[in-house]
Amino acid sequence: METAYDMVIIGGGVAGLSAAQYAARSNLKAIVLEEKGEGGQAIYIDRLENYPGILEPISGYDLAAGMKQQALRFGAEFAYAKVSGIGKKDELFSVSVEESGDAPKAYAAKTVLLATGAEHRKLGVPGEEEFYGKGVSYCATCDGPFFRNKRIVVVGGGDAACDEAAFLSRLSDNITMVHRKDRFRAQKALAERTLANPSITTRFNTTVKEIRGGEGFTGKVTSVVLENSVTGEREDFPCDAVFVFVGMIPRTELATLAKLDENGYLVTDEDMRTSIPGLYAAGDIRSKSFRQIVTAAADGAIAAHSAVSCIDEMRCGTRR
Repeated sequence: METAYDMVIIGGGVAGLSAAQYAARSNLKAIVLEEKGEGGQAIYIDRLENYPGILEPISGYDLAAGMKQQALRFGAEFAYAKVSGIGKKDELFSVSVEESGDAPKAYAAKTVLLATGAEHRKLGVPGEEEFYGKGVSYCATCDGPFFRNKRIVVVGGGDAACDEAAFLSRLSDNITMVHRKDRFRAQKALAERTLANPSITTRFNTTVKEIRGGEGFTGKVTSVVLENSVTGEREDFPCDAVFVFVGMIPRTELATLAKLDENGYLVTDEDMRTSIPGLYAAGDIRSKSFRQIVTAAADGAIAAHSAVSCIDEMRCGTRR
């Protein structure tokens, strides 16, 4: 038997947590379905220093924990479940989940918010899969402490790469950033801080062609093959770890019928409505030009507000 809700929020990142708070505060019966744990990509942020109103830097984990407590205080519900599909009949959605203990197998919902975010894009080079967990990582705060005082290569040139390199530079003074462009694409202040960091050496116009390491189950990363895109010259660059931050891939597999942009992100209007009535999208999964924690929080709040209006229209029979 399906459990009925006004709003089912799929994904417990910042966008989903913000939506839960605003939905519950507006007296909607709302639930957040999260597969692993609340926070999404925010939990990988060691020092969050540019969120409005928070003067002293905090971790992304602490921010997410506080947001969940706020949502719970207003009456939102939370469940750990992997969503396997979304269907719709008439004006009601059916959100199916993989069986987990006593949790229901499906939830009925008047509105659904997709806030499943995005996952790390991989380099797709030889050795990347083989040495994952043996020197190849996509999370500095998770794995950085294992490489204290080691030779570390950071691949990427955006905000995430610069943030993670800064964190790693507190663990080692031997950080080499590799970026395929001739300049960082991170925000100016962040890029300038990275360039000024004495523990970080930058290699522009450079790409990773292969990750090398020892053989066997215990083999670990020993070097990367770098190629200068201007000269074509290659070198075997010694290192102990490779941290990859080259963008994200939106997790849109649950929205197979909704409109996507050319990069695979969900297209919404300014009210977070997708091309399917009653289905909203917020956060990193959504097509937009700027992805930050503050914009994800705003997306979630707007989506919840839109859901309230949608449900009011249903009740009054005025929905278009």
